[in-house]
This record gives sequence, C-alpha cells and structure tokens, in this order.
Amino acid sequence: MAHVELQNVVKSYDGQNQVLHGINLSISDGQFVVLVGPSGCGKSTLLRMVAGLETVTQGNILIDGVRINDLPPRDRDIAMVFQDYALYPHKSLFENMAFGLRLRKEPEAVIQQRVMDAAKLLKIEHLLDRKPAALSGGQRQRVAIGRAIVRQPKVFLFDEPLSNLDAQLRGEMRAEIKKLHLRLGATIIYVTHDQVEAMTLANQIAVMHGGHVVQYGSPDQIYNQPQALFVAGFMGSPAMNLMNARLQDGQLWVDDQIVALPVSRLAPLRGPSALKMGLRPENCRVARETEQDIQVRAEIVLLEPLGAETLATFKIGQQELTARLSPDFRLPPGTACDLFFDANHLQFFDADSGLAL
Repeated sequence: MAHVELQNVVKSYDGQNQVLHGINLSISDGQFVVLVGPSGCGKSTLLRMVAGLETVTQGNILIDGVRINDLPPRDRDIAMVFQDYALYPHKSLFENMAFGLRLRKEPEAVIQQRVMDAAKLLKIEHLLDRKPAALSGGQRQRVAIGRAIVRQPKVFLFDEPLSNLDAQLRGEMRAEIKKLHLRLGATIIYVTHDQVEAMTLANQIAVMHGGHVVQYGSPDQIYNQPQALFVAGFMGSPAMNLMNARLQDGQLWVDDQIVALPVSRLAPLRGPSALKMGLRPENCRVARETEQDIQVRAEIVLLEPLGAETLATFKIGQQELTARLSPDFRLPPGTACDLFFDANHLQFFDADSGLAL
C-alpha cells in the first residue's frame, strides 16, 4: 500500500496552453480513487503522469513522500492495467503474467507461486496454457489485471479497463475489481468516463472537467452534495434535474409557479436572483408523503417502463424534469397531476458561477 500525493500538478504540451491546471489530490493508503469525467477532461493524462508515461510540467507527484517526477516508470513501483489489455499474442497466459517478473530476474519458484496465486484469485488458473486469442474480452482483462497483481506494486493504475466490454460483462468485471480491492487492500487509481463505475467502485471520487478537479469526495458527497452544476449534471443516471428558477418578491419561482420553500431554505438564496434548482429523479413523487412536502403542478410528457421502475418525464411550465416512480405508474402522456418533493432534497446553484449555494 502507498500514499500518493499530487501537489499543484500542471501539464502543458506547448508551454502555453495547459491541459491540467494545478491538480491537488491526496490519496491515502489502501484507497480506491476514481478519476471520472467526460472525454478530454485530462483524467487519462493525469494517470499517465503518475505512471511516468507523461512528463510533469509543474508541480510534484509523491509516493510515500518520495518525489517521483523524474523516475522512469520501472522504478516507480506501480503497475498499470490498460484499456486494450496489451497482452503478448504469441505468449501463453502464464508467460504474459510472468513476463514482468522474468525481466526482474525473480527466481522461478517465486514466479510460479505469484502467477498461480494471482490466477486463483482471478479464477483463471485453468486457462494459463492458452494464448490471448482463445479468450473472451473479460478473460483477457483478468489476465491483464493478474499481470499487475504478480508484481505486488505499491500502486495499481487502471485506465478505463472495462470500456471494451459489453454491458453485462462490464457489470461482472466491476464487481470482481471491487472484490479484488477488498482482498488486496491496495492503493488504486482508476480512470473512467462512466459515472456508474465511479459510484460503485470508489472510496473517493475526483470529478474532472476542463483540466480541473471540480470536486473531490466520497461517492455519497459527490452524489448528494454536489458543489458545482457540472457535478450535479454529470453524476447520476438519470442525471439530476436542473431547472431555471428565480427569486422574485421574496418567493422562489419556477416558470409561472411559486415553489413554497420554508424560510430556512430561502435564506441562503438571497444573493443571486438567477438560480438553478436541482432535484434527483428519485426524490420526485406523485403522492404527498409528509405535510412538509412541496407541491407543484405538472403535465406528463413521456413514460419509460423499465420493469423495476418507471421513468416519467414531466413538464413544469416550459421546463422538463424526470421522476423515478413505481413500476406500475401508468398515467398517459398529457395528463395533468401534482408533483411533490421535500425541500431538504433540493439543491441550488448560482446560474452564473455554477457553484452550489
């Protein structure tokens, strides 16, 4: 295990335009940290800098207090699992997993033991004599992970390892990677654009956008207390509903309706008059549950039955929001009805700065 520290890390390829803007992250021993964000946000570049595959323009990267900026990859005591597996097609699975140990000139008995231990952990011990071409995508990814495990590194780096797999296999491998972390207790830095992977795998999530870390916290903090509009809209499936709202005459308005917030919730909103109001789909209801529930009038636009639940799109004035409702909800589109939600579940953001209020 290892403690990884990123101190004001900057990356620029031309000396003028920055790809990464002063990244600061502290990753404790044994943590599973996921870097998540859209394509082009800089997450893979940051991971490659930790691995030593990209140079650091400014700032420092430390592992257990040792600055590693100038160390070659082989001396950093890290192991990386790539998106495309990077297996040698002419070598057996055993030799693929043993390759790094042979380069280190480890004793044959050590190689045999480590490869067999990793193969049993990943349930691929019966495949060790096969070549990569004879395997499924999920099996190849297990071999790539096994090759990293046998090295017994301080830090594991994963660069979108599941993106080439189909949806069902991604779910299975996601569970296996989480179990693996629980067994090994290793420090893991994992890159993905898939927010479901981030939420299910991580102890801590760094949400990245435009070369910045917009928010760093636990999955619960990221989901329930987003600090920026980008985080609120990016994390969650379906995403958080974000609606234009305004303060007028001491009241909160969404289009032509007053949202009757209690005074305690209105007080922090006295600054900006142009707001974004956020509400998670699971916090919308079509029946009053408590006397404190806020009520608005809405019209049903679309129903999406998913078996275990129904996603319903409603229109409030000229704005739409999605509600996660019971599987038997079946009112037809065009029906007017009341929507209810608890004021404590509402999130508010300054429409100009995008920051939480």
